[in-house]
Amino acid sequence: MSQNISDTFAVQLQAMRAEVLAHLRAQRGGRIGRAEAAAQAREEASDDWAKADAERDLAFALEERESAELVAIDEALKRIADGSYGLCVDCGVSIATARLHANPTAMRCVDCQGQLEKAGGGIQAPTL
Repeated sequence: MSQNISDTFAVQLQAMRAEVLAHLRAQRGGRIGRAEAAAQAREEASDDWAKADAERDLAFALEERESAELVAIDEALKRIADGSYGLCVDCGVSIATARLHANPTAMRCVDCQGQLEKAGGGIQAPTL
């Protein structure tokens, strides 16, 4: 992949990263942690504990999803830095540019991703 194209994806990934971090901060109510946010939500919804618990569970699920997205973005940025971005982590072939535009964190070509999902591997999971 050419340096110009890698730079374009790096800019896009950095913007995605900033957006996810901003959303996580807003979801937590600024800089407070997960436990403090849960306690605060419970205090604010003292009349409806079931609703507060459901909202807390949803917020935690969203935070976990966004945290996984943040890991995937960071992994993609590492692949750009080491020159392996745009290459399938399983078979080594180039990932289609259209796929990378649709999903800049893609680690696998369409064929390998399909095989992973068929085998029960589910959605692309970031490697640590």
